[in-house]
Amino acid sequence: MIIWIASYPKSGNTYLRSFISSYYFSKKGKFDFDLLLNILQFPSIKFAKKKINSELEASQSWVYNQQQFFSGEKIHFIKTHNSLNQHKGNNFTTNNLTLGAIYIVRDPRNLITSMTHHYSLNFEEAYLKLVNKKQTLLEKSRDNDYSNFTFVGSWSDHYKSWKNSNDFKVLFIKYEDLENNKLNTFIKVINFINNLQKGKTIIDEKKLRNSINSTNFINLRNKEENEGFEESVYTRSGAKKRFFNLGFNNRYQKILPKNILYKLNNTFQNDLNDLGYKLDE
Repeated sequence: MIIWIASYPKSGNTYLRSFISSYYFSKKGKFDFDLLLNILQFPSIKFAKKKINSELEASQSWVYNQQQFFSGEKIHFIKTHNSLNQHKGNNFTTNNLTLGAIYIVRDPRNLITSMTHHYSLNFEEAYLKLVNKKQTLLEKSRDNDYSNFTFVGSWSDHYKSWKNSNDFKVLFIKYEDLENNKLNTFIKVINFINNLQKGKTIIDEKKLRNSINSTNFINLRNKEENEGFEESVYTRSGAKKRFFNLGFNNRYQKILPKNILYKLNNTFQNDLNDLGYKLDE
């Protein structure tokens, strides 16, 4: 069975799974990058039984590959950026394979600046991806293998597909709460996971605080600088980029061009209101 750690790209997924892996897969709550190997990404070549040759074949294989790798009573924490909306008539997962999900949403006006950095885009290119209902990802593909193919869709459709799902339980959290209400938010995460597992509901407070402290954004950034991080990406010229870049210091009010801010506020006005994000210019 699967517990998904889901988000639109660049919304704090790695930060969240760093905390989860530290709490559930270390003895004392001390984080190390190797712990992230306990929460791998799907779709991926690692979780594919054969080479996949097209987007259609990829979406047709999602449920099949989950059955091959994640069926049974054992619980697997799995990261994904995939939408829950159908792609070419195919579902991403089923309630027979999924125990529950934790979805993390982020204000798109801060998210977009992380996208420009990570994917080497300008703001207009990033904006067009955010509003594209057919947006996809195919990272680290080799020999035209579509095993990594991910259907993302628009930012708005993406978060709604998980938030409004009735097929399984979803804990919906905001990236900003990991800054403003970190302790209570992580307590919610642990209680949610423990309830899904029907295990102990008592929280190890010392391990919890160690997990929070050792996955502090500054600590993660320092570890990346000192040890490297395999999920880092490169610029088009070949220079390595910092994965843990601005984090909570990413303030769209100081960074976003006025025309892009206007577009985002206008396009996502209802979503921003629904999520409790202040509309300002």
